[in-house]
Amino acid sequence: MSLLFGAIQQGCFYGIVSMGVFLSFRILRIPDLTADGAFTLGGSIGASLILAKQPLLALPASIIAGCCAGFVTAFLQVKMRVLPILAGILTMSGLYTVNLAVQGGVPNLSLLREKTIFSFFSFLSRKESKFLWPLLCCLVAVLVLTLFLHTEKGLEIRCVGTNPNMARAQGINVGLAKTLTLMLSNGCIAFAGCLASQYQGYSDINSGTGTLLIGLSGLILGETIFPKVRFSLKLLAVVVGAIIYQLVIALVIRYSFFPAYGFKLLSACLIAVLIGFSKRKNGERENLE
Repeated sequence: MSLLFGAIQQGCFYGIVSMGVFLSFRILRIPDLTADGAFTLGGSIGASLILAKQPLLALPASIIAGCCAGFVTAFLQVKMRVLPILAGILTMSGLYTVNLAVQGGVPNLSLLREKTIFSFFSFLSRKESKFLWPLLCCLVAVLVLTLFLHTEKGLEIRCVGTNPNMARAQGINVGLAKTLTLMLSNGCIAFAGCLASQYQGYSDINSGTGTLLIGLSGLILGETIFPKVRFSLKLLAVVVGAIIYQLVIALVIRYSFFPAYGFKLLSACLIAVLIGFSKRKNGERENLE
């Protein structure tokens, strides 16, 4: 049971990451590599504010910082005409220095004995708080993003992702839509990074390494398990996929099916298999039609 609870907790963090990846990768069809830097940025800003005795500002500040990182990537793409992949790499590389500066030049910050979001409700035990807070934050993120994507601006973003030329012909500002989407995407990822740093009790400059791969794993797994779900439930399916992915990883660790240093290879192989399976299934459906 503890294995399941741990997978749900980790899955909620990375479910928020998968939602951010969903916005950029699935809606805009842009492989945004800013994710790794944005995740660390959220953790660094959150940890720094907590150490400055401002825990209430940690989450909103991390979201704003992530949105700023997304804005830089969007600016490089829209205004500077930099290729999307290269724009993400440039922003991610620059964020390494920014994150190190935020942490005061040290590679990690300890949050032990500091008051975090998990300390706010005294009537909850630490174990209960560490289970309920990630779940609550994840559900709120799902609700807010789902509602936003059904607003007029959200529909414009979805239209730009489907057919930017048609969207432009309809008078939609494509550049603005891309900028807003990338800001929301990286804001979500930084939010997850802030939660993760408080959950783990520290912020590390390399904590974001592989974040995009983990988020993509949850996204692809969720879409593979729930291929025909309505758009209003897609984000929830992505979160379920992230939880299942974390459960698989936890089982692998628990029973030593795979060496610890090989998880990145395992994730890459899993994504490749799931993408190939979904493409093959879609191809068969198109042939039948």
